[in-house]
Amino acid sequence: MTYKVEKTEDEWRAELGPEQYAVLREAGTERAWTGELLDESRAGTYTCAACNAELFKSGTKFDSGCGWPSFYESVNPDAVELIVDNSLGMERTEVRCATCGSHLGHVFPDGFGTPTGDRYCMNSLSLDFKEN
Repeated sequence: MTYKVEKTEDEWRAELGPEQYAVLREAGTERAWTGELLDESRAGTYTCAACNAELFKSGTKFDSGCGWPSFYESVNPDAVELIVDNSLGMERTEVRCATCGSHLGHVFPDGFGTPTGDRYCMNSLSLDFKEN
């Protein structure tokens, strides 16, 4: 896949801290209940921590009880890329930033009570927050 923002892994390493690099570029996962954006409740926009692309609006965030920030839809369908992930012995759907290809988290079809039925379970380390 070709992305609008492309950098070498050395360039990403120089721009991102070690924990962010592990999540965004190596598809890592931060520990549940540790992310600083988990309890963020102000109005605003969540952007990719690697390239600043808009990903989620605060109005779509909800408390799913999973330990990571959860959203029921992205700002638009083209903002994220969905990829089948068969790691860890199960099939999941990985969510990547469509602008730079960075790993954000996974989406699950178990967002009961949300308008879409989806739960985009995102790593706080993969997101920045811009208050309105």
